[in-house]
Amino acid sequence: MENRREFIKKSALAGLGMSFSASSYARIIGANERVRVGIIGFSDRFRQSLAPAFMNHAKDQNFAFVGVSDIWSRRRDEADQYLKGKGWNDSSFFKARNNDELLERKDVDAVIISTADFQHALHCVDAVESGRDVYCEKPFAESLEDARKALKAVEKSKKIVQIGSQRRSAPNYHSANDFIKSGKFGDISMVEMTWNVNQPGRWRRAKLVSEIRKEDTDWTRFQLNRPKTDWDPRKYLEFRLFYPYSSGIPGQWMSHQIDTVHWFSGYDHPRSVVANGGVYVWKDGRVNPDTFTAVFDYGPDNDKTKGFQVLYSSRMHNEAGGTKEYYFSNGGMINLDTNKISSEGGLQAGPAKEMGMQANLLPDMTLANATKMETSANTGADPMTSFHMLNWMECVRSRKEPNAPARVGFNHSVANIMATMAQHTGKRVTWDATKNDMVLS
Repeated sequence: MENRREFIKKSALAGLGMSFSASSYARIIGANERVRVGIIGFSDRFRQSLAPAFMNHAKDQNFAFVGVSDIWSRRRDEADQYLKGKGWNDSSFFKARNNDELLERKDVDAVIISTADFQHALHCVDAVESGRDVYCEKPFAESLEDARKALKAVEKSKKIVQIGSQRRSAPNYHSANDFIKSGKFGDISMVEMTWNVNQPGRWRRAKLVSEIRKEDTDWTRFQLNRPKTDWDPRKYLEFRLFYPYSSGIPGQWMSHQIDTVHWFSGYDHPRSVVANGGVYVWKDGRVNPDTFTAVFDYGPDNDKTKGFQVLYSSRMHNEAGGTKEYYFSNGGMINLDTNKISSEGGLQAGPAKEMGMQANLLPDMTLANATKMETSANTGADPMTSFHMLNWMECVRSRKEPNAPARVGFNHSVANIMATMAQHTGKRVTWDATKNDMVLS
């Protein structure tokens, strides 16, 4: 039986004599034509980072915002007011009550998706099946079913989809990848990653929770394929604190960092993961942990003697250590906080000689193009997001694959979902490459 969302969509399109597929809208954009972009979800992330990044390049690339879709009436009005206040839209800017209304239009060529974490994948499916190119915020998906559905839809549509893993467009990360792939680094032997803050209000929206009214939004549509529950403004506005609307730390933060592991190593997924976590400090009714640790095993599926471990830890109640990404080999390390390659921890002459070996020490050097990159999500047009948005725009024009295609999003989703499952069950989760599925042990 069709759910309400599918019924409304098909009914509306049938009334217009339209079918909801890639063939229903596939305008070929000329070299000098404006690319008209719709906003799906007027979020804090969009307002504070994606919109400024977009406008950094909109004039040169001839892109423009033409409309917004958001199921909360307040957000639609805020989007219109915000963009007009910046001079970033005009009187033709439209406000759609939902994505179906936006995707029915003929004056939208591409969309930027910045909705709730669990909605990204399914909103991406609707967009590419309607013939639109997509910039889709991460995490790509919060369930394996949604990840598979979205990847299949994107690959079938052949649309340009950029996942918001913006490290893939940062020059310093490209330099690190080039150094590792050149063989000069040696085999990756260990990766350590942290993302620590001390923010009791992170992902909280207390004022908005007190102000939102159920009648001003569409709670049923918001929940998509998640279990239907009674109206809960906290789950609507503070979704990152509540599973299954979000995995919290894995989906929001780990998805960025674990993606670099896939990129630098060439492995698409972990072989296994164990994880633990809990709500130890911010006891405000949240479900998702304020403290999370995962240990991954990476390597070739057919050779367990090769590989390396990733130690990931994150806490929301003490910021010591900050955001760190350390890659280790026998010869030293790459520190992506300082953008330094160093011999720190490498094999010294004394221990090497004792074992009849040569010392193994990396050169001490700075990564090429090593500009300090801001890691906070909402800091204006930060360089990484700006570079990433430009790459998407250029690929919409050229039809070349962007830096972070849908497959990249699928892969970080697999790692996130495996870690979340390990944390929820207390079991070791492995990836069966033959079945292309998770296995609990």
